[in-house]
Parts: sequence; structure tokens; C-alpha cells
Amino acid sequence: MTNPDKTMRDLIDSIAAARATLDDSARAPAIDKLHARGKLSARERVARLVDPGSFTEIGGLVAEDDEQGSGADNRARSPADGVVVGTARIDGRPVMVLSQDFSVFGGSIGKLGSAKTRRAVQIAVTSGLPLVFILDGGGHRIQDGQDARHFAHANGMFHDMARASGWIPVVALMLGAGFAGPTNYAGLADFVVMVRGLSTMGLAGPALVKAATGEDIDTLALGGAEIQVDKQGLADLGVTDEDAAFAAARRFLSYLPGNARAAAAITSCDQPAGPVGDAILDLVPVSTRKAYDVRKVLALIADTGSVFEIKPTFAGNLVTAFARLDGRPVGLIANQALRLGGMIDANACDKGAHFIALCDAFGLPLISFIDVPGFAIGSGAERTNLGRRSAKLIYEWGHASVPRISVVLRKGYGLGYFAMCGGRSFSADAAFAWPSAEICAMSIEGAIDVAYRKEVQAAADPQARRQQMIDETRTRVGALRGAEGFGIDDVIDPRDTRRRLIEVLARAQPRRPNDHPPKFRSITPI
Repeated sequence: MTNPDKTMRDLIDSIAAARATLDDSARAPAIDKLHARGKLSARERVARLVDPGSFTEIGGLVAEDDEQGSGADNRARSPADGVVVGTARIDGRPVMVLSQDFSVFGGSIGKLGSAKTRRAVQIAVTSGLPLVFILDGGGHRIQDGQDARHFAHANGMFHDMARASGWIPVVALMLGAGFAGPTNYAGLADFVVMVRGLSTMGLAGPALVKAATGEDIDTLALGGAEIQVDKQGLADLGVTDEDAAFAAARRFLSYLPGNARAAAAITSCDQPAGPVGDAILDLVPVSTRKAYDVRKVLALIADTGSVFEIKPTFAGNLVTAFARLDGRPVGLIANQALRLGGMIDANACDKGAHFIALCDAFGLPLISFIDVPGFAIGSGAERTNLGRRSAKLIYEWGHASVPRISVVLRKGYGLGYFAMCGGRSFSADAAFAWPSAEICAMSIEGAIDVAYRKEVQAAADPQARRQQMIDETRTRVGALRGAEGFGIDDVIDPRDTRRRLIEVLARAQPRRPNDHPPKFRSITPI
């Protein structure tokens, strides 16, 4: 019962005193330990991410139950139960933020911390707010979890996150230990950033791996950025420090609406929509045997400085990037001739499929820049389950409802041409080709060697006959031939690409009606 002798001011002061115990200044020893390890505190991280003064905390005063009867000050023992939660603004737009506190039981997830985490997701979903996780912890708190009275509840956090997918943008910043629960949170996020040399991800840390399997492995070797960003693609970006992670999160969110029903994040643009300079003519060699960097092409066509690549160090044979055209955010997907000649392998399929789904969920038009020799083949490719994983890419194009535009820069070969939204394969709003385009079922040389092998071998001069057949075939696969058959809408001057894309986007409907059969859902290729 409240002391009747106290005034309202006294009660306010007592709440303020309780709240003050949460401040970093009141927890100097714990915060100093974090700083000594090169880490910021949970609240310092929030302050670095959001607009100054915009953060309003939720659940900061929680205190764990004293079930053991120890009489300990539970708020001091587990301040905010190890997770800082609240609303804020980023570049003036409202967001929900959650920051794990490594100084509290190593950032592990306690009962009330778990409830706060779920509450953050629920508010974000209900309010249609982007959600940013700042993760630095070791999963479920073992001290709490070894009791079926609590753990059997298995709260609906993951159910809520699954329902959030495609409705609100979800960002996960892995700023330290991220094994177990945090990895699952990140796995359901749209954009995941790791700090090189510091962050980790995985379903279990080295100690548990050692106990369960006998494997002795270093933390970074098990789940560092070089593994999870560069090799596995579980995370999207590896950065040098925490500030770079915060900057990446802000930039990612700048291209997206607050939720799937909100208006597009269009910005003002004073850059001309007209032809780009002659430099673009020298970027793509006409010879299909010569490589080039497609990122230079994208940079010239998009608004200056607007290209933001997603998963730049994973599956480098396919480039996926956000950009802007006349201020409108778009998604760019392009074959990269510098890696595997732009051939599509299993990792590129996963990367491209996820990117298409992300753009489609939040209303970003998709523009495909095609220079593809086809899919990877051979026993190595088959061992990656490419037959199933390639279907993911095709599946996502088939379900996309945003405007789509394709531009064949050079090679448009075989099923790879279909899987890059070439021609009429997925009802693109416009299908263009540069004069350097070659569109056919497979490489010209390969076609002659397979289909006309006997004829070539029977010739008086097999090598001359082979070259003659190659030259004859090449006259039938060019861009003009494709336009004559109306497989593409136009052959365009490369310098005019930017203008033509902007024109199409200006008249294309932002969404297409759902014309699928009356089913409940499609079945994702796994």
C-alpha cells in the first residue's frame, strides 16, 4: 500500500530514482567493461542509430521475479532484464528499436526480456513500423530456461516475426555474440549486418558445440562475418565497426516505406532523365569473351550515388542493389560478367530470389540487366541442388506484382534468360535490348558442337565449317532479330536507357491485381 504521507511529487521522484539506476552513469563498472571490449552499451547503440532525443523506452522498469527468495535487488541484478526496447525516429520516420544488453548475463534472453522482445514485435506489426534489432547476446538465459513451468510456454515471438515478414521492414544488426536466438531473429530479418572481426552468428556457440559434438572451433571460424556474410550469405553486409552498421541500417530503411501499405519513399531529384554520357558505350564490350563490371553500368543509369548493393560479397556473379531513378526507389538485379561470366549458380539463385521477394513486398519496381550464359551445369552444380534452388528464382518472378523491366545488355542464353525476366517470360512492363544483345537457347559455339557435331566432322575442313556455322548462327540471334519477332519491345541506345526506364516507371501501375487461381497459398521451392 502506498504511504499516505507521501505526495504525488514524492512518488514521481521515487520512480525517477528507480529509472536513474538504469542509466549508464549509474552502472559505470559494467559499462566500463563493455568499453574495454570495444563495445558500446545498449543505450549508446540506440542513441547512435536513431534521431537525437527521439527514443522513448518501453519496459525499462521491469525486474525479474525473486523466486529463489534471495532478497536481492533484482532491478540492479538484471536492469531492464537485459534488453532496451522503445520507439524512436530514423531520418524523421517512426521505428521500433530493440537493443540487447551484453552487460546483463551476456545479453541472454530472460523471461521478461523475452516478453519485452515480443511486445516490440507486436507494436511494430500493429502500428506498421519498421523494426530494428541490435543484437549482442547468447540466446535463451539458461538459468531461466531450465524450468518447464516457464519454458513450456514457448511464447509466440517467432510466430509474430513470421507474420511481420513482408509487412514491415526488419533489420538485424549483429554487433557481437549472436548464437542461438539472435541468429533466428536475424534469419527472419530482411537485412542483416555484421561487424567483421567481432560479430558471430550460428545456432550454437563453441562451448555448446564442444559439449554436444566434441568439435573444438574458434568463435569467428564457426560463425564470423567471413563465414556468414561472404560464404553462406546468411548476413547481407560485413562492415568495419558499429557506426558503419548503424549507417547501413539507416540507408537500407531509406529506400523502403514504413510498411507494405505506406507510400513509396520517393525523394526529390534534380538529375536529368535524359541521355547519359558516351562513357556508357565503352563499358560493355561487344565480344562475349570479354568481361566488364556491370556495377559501373548501374551507377551511370541510376541517380548519382544512389546504388546500394545488397550482399555484395556473396554470390558475386549476381548483383542485387537498391537504387533510385528520378528519386523513385527501385531494385536492380544484374548478371556480373566478372564472376563466372555472369552464370547463375545455386547461391545466385538464393540471393536473387530473396531480393525479388524483398522488393515485391515493399513495392519497389524491379529492373533486370541481363548478360547471362545460362545456369551452372555439371556434377558440382547438381550437388548444390541447383534444380530445386533455381526454381526459387523463377518462383519469385512469377509471384512479383510490382512493375518489372528487363534490359538485355549482351548474352541472353537459355533458361537463364527466362530466370532473369527476359522477353515475355514474366510479363515485364517493358522488355528492352541493347544493340550488343544475343538472345538464343544456348551459347552459339556450344550449340554447333552439340547439334551439328556430325556435320562438322564430315566436312573437308571441320574447323572452317564449324566457324562458318557459328558465323551464320550469330546473324540470327542479335537484338534486331529479337525485335523483329517482337520478343522484345525495342532495341535501345545504351545512352537512352535511363530515360526509357524512367518513362516506363512513370506510366506503370505500382501493383498488379492478384490474378492467381483461387488458392490459399503457393508452395515455396525449398
